Amino acid sequence: MFSTSSIIDKLKQEDSLEYKKLCRLLKLTKKSDKDKLLIALSALEKLEIINKNSNNEYSNVKDKKHIVAKIRCSSKGYCFAVRDNNTEDIYIKENLLNHAWNGDKVLVRILKEGVRRRSPEGIIDCILERTNQILLAKVDILNGEVYGIPIDDRILAKIKLPKEDEKYKFIADDKNIVKVKIDRFPIGQNEGVGHVIKELKLNNNENFDIEFVLSKTNLNISNKNEEIKLENINQDQRIDLTGSNSYMLKSWNSQNAPLLPIFQIEKSRNKGFKLWIHTNSIAERLDIGSKKNIDIFIDRFESFPLLNGWQNYLNENIVNTSEFKLNEVNEALSLCIEINSNFKIVNWSFHLTKVKCVLIVGNKQIEALLSKKSNARITSRILKPIKEHIEDLETILEISKEFRKIQTSNGRIEIKTPNNNIDSLNELFIHNPVDFSNEYFEPLNPYDIQTFISPLLYEANRLWFKHSREYGLNNASFISQDLDYINTSDLIKHSELIDSNIQLNESGSLTFKELIESCNDQDKKRILNKLLINLLRHNQAKLITKESQITKSEKIYISPWTLPSFDFINLMNQHNIYNMIINGKRNNKSNSEVINIMEKDSWEKVKWNIYNSSITKNMALLFNELLISKINDYKNKVRQYKSNIINIKQVRQAEKLINNSYSGLITTVQSYGFFVEITELQVEGLVHVSTLNNDWYEYRSRQNLLIGRKSKKSYKIGDVIEIKIMKVDILKYQIDLELVNK
Repeated sequence: MFSTSSIIDKLKQEDSLEYKKLCRLLKLTKKSDKDKLLIALSALEKLEIINKNSNNEYSNVKDKKHIVAKIRCSSKGYCFAVRDNNTEDIYIKENLLNHAWNGDKVLVRILKEGVRRRSPEGIIDCILERTNQILLAKVDILNGEVYGIPIDDRILAKIKLPKEDEKYKFIADDKNIVKVKIDRFPIGQNEGVGHVIKELKLNNNENFDIEFVLSKTNLNISNKNEEIKLENINQDQRIDLTGSNSYMLKSWNSQNAPLLPIFQIEKSRNKGFKLWIHTNSIAERLDIGSKKNIDIFIDRFESFPLLNGWQNYLNENIVNTSEFKLNEVNEALSLCIEINSNFKIVNWSFHLTKVKCVLIVGNKQIEALLSKKSNARITSRILKPIKEHIEDLETILEISKEFRKIQTSNGRIEIKTPNNNIDSLNELFIHNPVDFSNEYFEPLNPYDIQTFISPLLYEANRLWFKHSREYGLNNASFISQDLDYINTSDLIKHSELIDSNIQLNESGSLTFKELIESCNDQDKKRILNKLLINLLRHNQAKLITKESQITKSEKIYISPWTLPSFDFINLMNQHNIYNMIINGKRNNKSNSEVINIMEKDSWEKVKWNIYNSSITKNMALLFNELLISKINDYKNKVRQYKSNIINIKQVRQAEKLINNSYSGLITTVQSYGFFVEITELQVEGLVHVSTLNNDWYEYRSRQNLLIGRKSKKSYKIGDVIEIKIMKVDILKYQIDLELVNK
C-alpha cells in the first residue's frame, strides 16, 4: 500500500508523472488501490501540495507554506511538530492534529508565530506517513463495543475491533497485550478500525520479549532483499596481496554478526608504515544504483542484534559470498594508508585487491598482547600459537592508540558506556566500530578488541570524505556537532559529581575531557558518563553534495564505507568508491596522461568530471535527501529498539528479585522522586516521593535534591542508599523501589 509520502517522493524524483505511470511506480495493481490513489491525488491537489497540468500530469509543488515535521506527543496530551533542522518545535493543539499520532510524518502550516518564549502554533494539513501500521494495545469493552487501547499513552486514539476479538480482553495477571493491524486510520468523524493479529502473554514469559519490543518500535524484519541478484565479481585491476598476512580483530560472538574488515601492515624504509584496511567488497556484488533495487531496502537499512544472533539487512547469500574466509583467497575493496614515524597520515590510495586472512584475533589474545612486557623472553600460553604474528599485531595496536591520541587532541571526547551483566544482551554492549551516530568515542578497552578497530576505521572513513569531497562527488556523512548546547557549568552545579578542588583551564573554561577526568570516584564517574550520554544529541546522516557549503574547518566529516554489511550508508559510500575505481575517467582528450584518481592529491591534476552523465544520473538516484531521510528514520527506530530491549531484560531480571534488598546509587533526582542504580545488578529503578512517608519532601531544582521539611534529610545524586525492589512493570519498562530504612 502507498502513503502520501511515497506519492510526493515519486513526484519529487520526476518533473511530472501521468496517473498510470505513477500507479506503476507505486506498484499498484488492484482497482481498489488505484481508486484510493485518485482520492489522495485529488486531496493533495486541493491542499496545493501537488499540481495537475492540462495533460493530466501530476507534479510536486515547491510549497513554502508547509513544513515537513514529525509529531511528538507527551502522555499529558501536549503535542509538537519537530522539524529536522533543529529549529524551534511547533505547538499543535489536540483539536488541530487531524488524527496525526505520535511519530507520524506530517505537513504543518504555522498559524501563529512564536513570540518571546512561546513556541509557534500550527495545524496539521496532511499526514505524509504513518509510523504505526501495527499497534500494541489492551483490548477493552466500551459501551458494548470492542476496542484496542494503545499501551503507548502518547497515541491519542482508540481502535475499534470486530466482536470476535473480545476474547482477547486484557487481564492484568496475564498482561496479555495484542498486536492490532490497522485496517483504517481515523479520518474526519470516523474512528480507526483494526483487528487483532496476535496475542502476547507477557507475564513471567520472556518468549515474546523480542516481538513485543520490535512491534513497539515498528521495526519490520522481512527479507525482501532475497530478490537481489548477485553480480559477477570484477577480477580486473585487482592487486594480489595474498602473499602478505591480514588479520581480523573480532569481539562479536554471533556467527551472523556484520562482516568485519581485515588489516595488513607493512614497514616503510623511513620508519613509517603502510596500513592496509581490506573491506568486504559487497558493493561490486550488488547493483544498488537502480530504482528497483533501492526500493528493496526501503524497510530495512541496518543490521542489529537480537538476543540469539543478528537481524541482517542483507540476505544470507550476500553475506556468505562476501565473507573473509580464513586462509582462503578473498576479494576486497581496500585502502592503503601511508603513515610516517610520527603517526601522521602522509598518503593514501584505494584499490581492488585479493587478500588472505590468516588469523582471527579475539579478546583473550588482545588482553595478553596488551599486558605483555616488552622485554619478556617467555611467550605466554595464549600468545604462543600466534608468536609469528605478534610483531604485526603490536604495530596495528600501536597505530590505533596513536590515532586515538590525535583524534582526542582534535576535540573528540571519550565516554565509557554502561556495563552489562545480562548474558543475553552481550552482543548489544560490544563496541560497533562504525557507529558514528554518537558524538563521543568508546575508550580503548582491552576486553573488547573492536574498540581498537574504531580509531583505524574512523580515519579510513574520514579519508573517503576528503577524497570524494575534493572530486565533487556526493556522499553520505556524519558531521561532528558543536557542543555549545550543553551547559558545563550547570552540569557541575547540579550534579554533585565533580571533585571540589576542580580548577578551570587557562581560558577560564572546562572541556568535557577535563570535566570527566576531574571525577576520581568510579561510581560517580559512571553517573557522570550517563548524564553526558543523555545530554549529547545523536548524529544524523547528511547528504553532502558538490554544492554543500562546508565553512567550519573545526567540524569533522565522516563518510562510512568500511562495514557495508552493517548498514546501507556504508554500502552507498562503498558503491561510490567501487564506481570511481571502475568507471572514473583517468584522462581526457586534451590530456593524454593517465591519472591515478584513487590516490591522494590526484584531484589537483584532474580538470574534468570523472563520471559520465549516465553514472551521474544513477548516483543521483542513490544519493538524495529523501533516501537519507528514510535511513535516519530507520536508524532512530533501531536505536529505540536497542534501548527498549535492554530495558525489558533489566526489568525481567528485577522481576525475579522482588523483595530483595540492595545497595544503590542515586543517579537522577526529580520532583516526583529519584532514580537509583542497583550497582550489583546494573539496573535502575525509581523511588517515588510518595513512598518517603516519614516527612514531606520538596524538590530544590537549583541544588538538584529532595529535602525533608522537618528532618532536613536530603537525597542527591551520588548518594549511596539501601533499597528494596517492590514492583516491576514490563509494559513501561519500570522498576519501583523503596528505601529499606526510611
